[in-house]
Amino acid sequence: MISEVDTIRLNFNPSSLLTLNLVLGFIMFGIALSLKAQDFRYVLQIKKAFFIGIFSQFFLLPLTTFLLTLILKPIPSMALGMILVASCPGGNLSNFFTFLAKGNVGLSVSMTGFSTILAIALTPLNFSLWSSLNPYTANLLRELKLNPLSMLFDIFLIIGIPLVLGLSVSHKFPKFAQRFTKFIKYFSILFFSFFVLAALYINFDYFLKYIKHIFFLVFTQNFLAFLSGFLSSKIFRIPERELRAITIEVGIQNSGLGLILIFNFFDGLGGMALIAAWWGIWHIITGLTLAFYWSKSKSL
Repeated sequence: MISEVDTIRLNFNPSSLLTLNLVLGFIMFGIALSLKAQDFRYVLQIKKAFFIGIFSQFFLLPLTTFLLTLILKPIPSMALGMILVASCPGGNLSNFFTFLAKGNVGLSVSMTGFSTILAIALTPLNFSLWSSLNPYTANLLRELKLNPLSMLFDIFLIIGIPLVLGLSVSHKFPKFAQRFTKFIKYFSILFFSFFVLAALYINFDYFLKYIKHIFFLVFTQNFLAFLSGFLSSKIFRIPERELRAITIEVGIQNSGLGLILIFNFFDGLGGMALIAAWWGIWHIITGLTLAFYWSKSKSL
């Protein structure tokens, strides 16, 4: 069943799409600057926690989201938005929330950086795979005529190249990278927050009309995201500080990146954009709530 929101296109005009892509590339460059050789060695020291985190991020979350779309049967474009958000890497806010929650910040930073690198291939792969398995989203994808290889190539251009450049600069000029990293982290949080809020503000009428749909969908998906990270860590007996980092990392998705991809590849498709934009606000609320709860916990 095709809904109105499957046909509308959200507007976003505070700057051109080219500018958004350039800023996104700048942010990806900054993320790469934060990765150092010691991060790779650190990951090897806690490889079990790291791999459980990546597994939860790129397999469990997309899988549970796919099952959720089959059970709840949301409007097709909203289901596509849920699957795209689930296919995105973790967001920078997760590092701050992990710090507040007394979790392992080093693991959180490493997971954010590595998941961003892996997202070049795994984001289009996961999105194409899970959205094609749902008959409703598969039909919409065919109407949109999305080419997964084209999406992979474009993601490599706007994410991969800046990451490669950032890693090179970080290796050759470590002092510059260390000074620049703090600035880019705060800038990226502010930029994505502004982008999400601006997109919602400009399309506020659509937001009010469909909030009854998107609120429950995002609430449920975000809850399952945190739960996926938490339960997988519990099952594999990950220590508490690492468990907190993994739980928050999986629950805090880079929905700002997802929103930019929606404007790039789907022309601001209504249901997708509304889901990603509301995710950008909701995961801040839930992330802060969980971090505050754990900050008061005496279990460590």
